[in-house]
Amino acid sequence: MAKRAVPKWEQLAREMRSKIESGEYPRGSILPQIKELASERGWHHETVRQAYLALETEGLVTVRKGQGTIVSPILGKIMRNSTGRWAAAARTEGAARGAFAAEIARLGMTPRSEVAVGRTAAPPDRVADLLTLGPDEGAVTRDRVMFADDVPVQLAVSYYPASIADGTQLAEVDTGPGGSLSRLAELGYPVSEITEQVDVRQPTEAEAAGLSMPRDRPVIEIIRIGRTSEGRVIEVTLHTKPSNLWTLTYTWDIDPAAK
Repeated sequence: MAKRAVPKWEQLAREMRSKIESGEYPRGSILPQIKELASERGWHHETVRQAYLALETEGLVTVRKGQGTIVSPILGKIMRNSTGRWAAAARTEGAARGAFAAEIARLGMTPRSEVAVGRTAAPPDRVADLLTLGPDEGAVTRDRVMFADDVPVQLAVSYYPASIADGTQLAEVDTGPGGSLSRLAELGYPVSEITEQVDVRQPTEAEAAGLSMPRDRPVIEIIRIGRTSEGRVIEVTLHTKPSNLWTLTYTWDIDPAAK
């Protein structure tokens, strides 16, 4: 059987991948511009663009406005264990301030969040439809830009009924070890069930700016819904993540009663 002819873009992707992994192109370094590299090799610029897109999909490079294509400060993707991360032992490991901080630290990176706490009388419709709010109650909000080794990797905004969160640590910048789920449990509202709705879309202008990414690259949107054992929705969080930096994993028992 004849060997498959390897396309030029794939050859280039292999070459660049090797140089990145060997450190010849260190993290944060700027790769040659597409047009320049295409001209140097006598190729069509689309060939180089395909190679760069393949590396971007793998999480090895990223595009920064005003800089071009750079080697990602985070090589490869951040693996988000979307089931195990919510266990109390996982989100409090090393006195972490929640699941995100614990998983980033577990990967050998330094987590950090810029937090703005506020209150809104009119949450977005999809949030208001989920939360059980009293007349004129409103919601406490926690708006975060979240970093791994000073690279913005996630935007998140959480909403809680004001009647529960007002005057508590949920309304402070630092929610303490274990994050919001631990504080809700202490307040008598333990979250016993979480639903995540996942979508892929283009970022808004503000989201692209907050994540230092171009608007023509997709983001993963996760709407996380936390319920008590009585079925009350007590927390709604909207996550926005660059798709080239994250992989989501989900694991569950098909028939746990049979075990």
